[in-house]
Amino acid sequence: MSFTEEDIKAAGGAIALSEDQLDGLLAVLRARKTSAAAAPVGPKPERVRFDLVHLLWYAGTLIVMSAMGLFSTLAFEALGGMALTITAAVYGALFVLAGRRLWNRGSLRTPGGLMIAIAVTMVPLAIYGIQEEFGWWGDGGDPGRYRDFFAWVKSSWLLMEIATVAVGLIALRFYPFPFIVAVVSLALWFMSMDLTPWLLHGREMSWSENWAVRRAVSMVFGLVMIGVAWFVDIRRDKDLDVAFWLYLAGLMAFWGALTLSHSDSALAKAFYCLINVALVLLSVFLVRRAFALFGAIGIAIYLGDLAIRVFDDSFLFPFVLSFIGIGIIAAGLVLHRHRAALSEWMLDCLPESLKKLRPPHADAALRMEHA
Repeated sequence: MSFTEEDIKAAGGAIALSEDQLDGLLAVLRARKTSAAAAPVGPKPERVRFDLVHLLWYAGTLIVMSAMGLFSTLAFEALGGMALTITAAVYGALFVLAGRRLWNRGSLRTPGGLMIAIAVTMVPLAIYGIQEEFGWWGDGGDPGRYRDFFAWVKSSWLLMEIATVAVGLIALRFYPFPFIVAVVSLALWFMSMDLTPWLLHGREMSWSENWAVRRAVSMVFGLVMIGVAWFVDIRRDKDLDVAFWLYLAGLMAFWGALTLSHSDSALAKAFYCLINVALVLLSVFLVRRAFALFGAIGIAIYLGDLAIRVFDDSFLFPFVLSFIGIGIIAAGLVLHRHRAALSEWMLDCLPESLKKLRPPHADAALRMEHA
């Protein structure tokens, strides 16, 4: 909707603006119009939408990544180390060229950024080929094949992870596409797991003790990643939501390790539920649905476990579990309807020092949802 100066003057007169106030308002509007006209016109960044086209783009990307990673076969690796490195380099170069071409078109930055992300995932394969070619891969014992890189975590793969993180950060510098952060975050999580043996100082441990330490490292890494994401979220560019993938990676590492930590203590299980309630409250404060998703699943797990213990071998168990599910759905509906009011109440109760930790996009997002 646009207005002429006559419209603005008429509106100013209707609300009894003085001549000086009206002149000042018109001067500001003229200055904004002049600066907007003088601004360079370029392609606007494409906003990511969840539709069929974007779903196909992301699905294709994941298929390519899986084909060169998870599902690489021994026959593929039989090509030899140098052939693998050349294959990864050619793939990477082609995807960079195609991604750069699409990126520069402005309206196709999403497929362009996804192709750059695919190019980054070629780095560990290239490094693996170099290590295999020069006999560095089996040094100190065979750490496994390349496809095991995505299933197991061993210290022999540190070089692959370091290189992936470095190349990913370089790619982000030239192509600031959020999904590249997901690749970097995954490599960082692998790295945190691979550094765990160094923390153990060669100590012999049972399988259960070893994985207990890895869960602890994963939780710490997840908390650090969430903290980094929070910092990025506060300083974020309104058109570039890098924090989403950092939040998601941090939540997966922290919440996953926390949920897999087994305890028979009722107090520990109740504390687990409180942590998940805190995640739901954080989702309101930060306006990040990922926290609500993980928190709701965690609460459901706790309530389901509680129902099993209380109604064990009882015909009431399926009904109780059904009511728990219905209750969680109802809570989600209430949260959706009253999230803005709950957010405002939360802000009123918090001191100014904590209010500054709220990302600037949060209020705008709530206004858009309830407009």
